[in-house]
Amino acid sequence: MPQMTMLQAINDAMHVAMERDPDVVMLGEDIGKKGGVFGATDGLYDKFGALRVMDTPLSECGIIGTAVGMALYGLKPVPEIQFLDFIYPAFDQIVSEMAKMRYRSGGQFTCPMVVRSPSGGGIRGGHYHSQSSEAYFAHTPGLRVVMPSTPADAKGMLLASIFNEDPVIFLEPKALYRHGKQEVQEGWYTTSLDEARRVREGDDVTVVTWGAMVPIVEDAAGTAAENGVACDVIDLRSILPWDYDTVLDSVRKTGRLVVVQEAPRTCGFASEVAATVAEKAIDSLEAPIARVTGFDTPFPYALEHVYKPDKKRVLGAIEFTARWA
Repeated sequence: MPQMTMLQAINDAMHVAMERDPDVVMLGEDIGKKGGVFGATDGLYDKFGALRVMDTPLSECGIIGTAVGMALYGLKPVPEIQFLDFIYPAFDQIVSEMAKMRYRSGGQFTCPMVVRSPSGGGIRGGHYHSQSSEAYFAHTPGLRVVMPSTPADAKGMLLASIFNEDPVIFLEPKALYRHGKQEVQEGWYTTSLDEARRVREGDDVTVVTWGAMVPIVEDAAGTAAENGVACDVIDLRSILPWDYDTVLDSVRKTGRLVVVQEAPRTCGFASEVAATVAEKAIDSLEAPIARVTGFDTPFPYALEHVYKPDKKRVLGAIEFTARWA
């Protein structure tokens, strides 16, 4: 199997999808001739032409509204929002139209579309190019919210998203675009949109995370193991719906939980994970639930390394939870 970065795997998924189904179309700012800001759509315009890979005006509301109409007429649009921070002008189209179409039509219409967008920090882009907004969309019934952390998952989950009847917010951790390579299966395959991935087995502390925080948690868990603390590391992969059964099973085994997210602390998705565990597995907990998060501030330029959870902060939370008597 070829070795791919996450960016290459995402690009490959779009090639496979467009070859498989002529109803799959791409649209967004600079995605055509330029191939996207990060190169995610490189080569698609030359191969499939301007009618299937469309450069759009700078209007996120227009991009998503157009894609909703395409989906209702039987196409499978995959609009790109250049940075997740730019998605807010399209918020009404997403939460009021895209997410509600099946419900408001009594199941007569579906809205099968995938909104792709680079998410989170990692490029020192500051407060307009680094936000982690998954919790906004996780609050919206009718959507799926997906955030892979490996090249293989990125390809398999993007293909599963494109050929799913539900509308999907597909968040791509830009810090992981070129983080490393992994063997990725050629051609067609899909990865479940409903199941978390167990990254590491352990009996002492459950650590739940997703996206760009996964390799940071893996690193911290490796050091914790050297210190005698075995972590059960879970990559959620899907934020909505999320696989709480896997998390609950793990917490019932370890009795301890750390949740790590890049987003700000207040009302982040880590809070939902913590609340669910407190509601359904309180009798298994042997220590307070710990959260390691970004801060309740705009994402900074120069202090990105301070804002984002790092190995030291994650390891500290693991050790604190493990020592609690």
